[in-house]
Amino acid sequence: MTIELRPLGVLCNLQCRYCYQHPQRDSGAALPAYDLEKMKAAAERAGGHFSLFGGEALLVPEADLEDLWHWGLQKFGQNGVQTNGTLITENHIRMFKQYRVHVGISLDGPDELNDVRWAGSLERTRAATAHSQAMVERLLRENVNVSLITTLYRGNATQEQLPRLHAWFRDLDRLGLKSARLHIMEAESDEIRAQYALADEENVVAFLSFAYLEPELRTLRLDIFKDMRNMLLGKDNCVTCVWTGCDSYTTRAVQGIEFNGQVSNCGRTTKDGVDFIKADVSGHERYLALYQTPQAYGGCQGCRFFLMCKGNCPGTALQGDWRNRSEYCTVWKQLYRHLEEELLDQGQIPITAHPQRQQIEQALLDAWAHGTNLYMANVLSQLQAATSPTTGKVHGGARSDRHGDHTDMHRAETPHGDIPHGDKAHGDHTDTTRA
Repeated sequence: MTIELRPLGVLCNLQCRYCYQHPQRDSGAALPAYDLEKMKAAAERAGGHFSLFGGEALLVPEADLEDLWHWGLQKFGQNGVQTNGTLITENHIRMFKQYRVHVGISLDGPDELNDVRWAGSLERTRAATAHSQAMVERLLRENVNVSLITTLYRGNATQEQLPRLHAWFRDLDRLGLKSARLHIMEAESDEIRAQYALADEENVVAFLSFAYLEPELRTLRLDIFKDMRNMLLGKDNCVTCVWTGCDSYTTRAVQGIEFNGQVSNCGRTTKDGVDFIKADVSGHERYLALYQTPQAYGGCQGCRFFLMCKGNCPGTALQGDWRNRSEYCTVWKQLYRHLEEELLDQGQIPITAHPQRQQIEQALLDAWAHGTNLYMANVLSQLQAATSPTTGKVHGGARSDRHGDHTDMHRAETPHGDIPHGDKAHGDHTDTTRA
C-alpha cells in the first residue's frame, strides 16, 4: 500500500492540460490550513513510510518539508515525494540526501515534448521543463534515489515524435536512471481526449516501441511490461494495482492522508471533484459485473485476458463510470496478445493457455462473491499442492469456499486492503516509494 500525504490537496504550480485532478480543482472547494501533527498521527496509524504528494508537493514550505521528512526518517527509515521538478532548489536537494527521500519526477520529455505541462506561457513552460530536466540529471549524478513517470500522449508519442522520446530515455539510461513508469493518458473530458489522447493504434505502437527499446537499455527498466508478463504467468502478487482489481471507494493500493489527517482514496477515481472518505470494507462488485456483462455494454464477458486485466483501472473506465471496463481495453488486449505470443515462443505457458484456467477463474469469482480478494498466485500454489507428486492426478479442485478446507487461498482484507506493501502497489505513484 502506498501512503500519500497531501498537505495542499491538488494545489499545483502548473496547469497540465490533461491532468486528472482538474475536477477537484474546478470544484472550488477551499483548502484550510494543514495540520502536520494530525497528518503524522494518521501516517503512523497507517503503519508505513509515506510519500508527499499533490498537486505539487514542493509548494509546501521548506521548513514544513524538513519537519515531515525528519520525522519520517526517524519513524520509518525513508521518505518519498512526487514532484514535477520545476521547484527543486539547493535546499530541497540537501533534504533529499539528508532524509533519504526517494524523488519521483513527472516529466513527459525534453523541450516541446513536455509542453502539455503548461506554466502559463510557452517561454515559462520551456524554462520549467529545462529546470526539471536539469534536476533529473543533477539528482542522478549525485546518487539521489530518483525515478520517472512519463505519460504518453499526442504531444510526445506519435510515430513522428517517438524517436526523440526514445533518444531521451537512452540518455537518461546512460546517466543511470533505473526506473520509469509509462502512463496511458487518463482523460476527464471528451474535449481533452480529442485534443491530447492517442488513438488506440497509436497507443499500441508507442507502448510496443518501448517494449522493443527496453532490451537495449543498460539499467533503465519500464515496469509495465514486467507487470503484464507477470499477470500472464499468474504472478499477480507483485504487480501494480491497475491489474489486480480496485474498488473505487477503498482503493486498497493507496491510502491518502489529507490536510487534517482524514483518510482518503486514490485521486484517479475522483470524477466529480469530490474526495470520498475511504470506505471500511472493500467491494468487488465491479469485477463480478464485468465478468458477466457483454463487451458491447461496457463489460468484459468472454475476454480471455480478463484474469490479467480485470477491466484495468476504474479511473480510466468508459464514460467515467467505474462500473465499466477501461476505455483503453483495445490497447491492453493488443499488448497482452503480443506478450502472450512472446511467452509461448519462449516455451512458457500463460494463464490464457493454462489447462486449469477455468478453475483459476472460478476461484477468483468465488472469492469476490464472498467479499475477499484472491491472487492467481495463491490459486496456482493450491492447485500445485493438490496434484499428486507420484501420479500427477489432482486430488481435488482448488476452491475458494470460505467455509471449506481451502481458506488459505484467501488474502484477508483489512479496511486498508491486502496489497503487499512496497513499490508495486499503486499504478501512479509507487515509484516514489522505492528505497
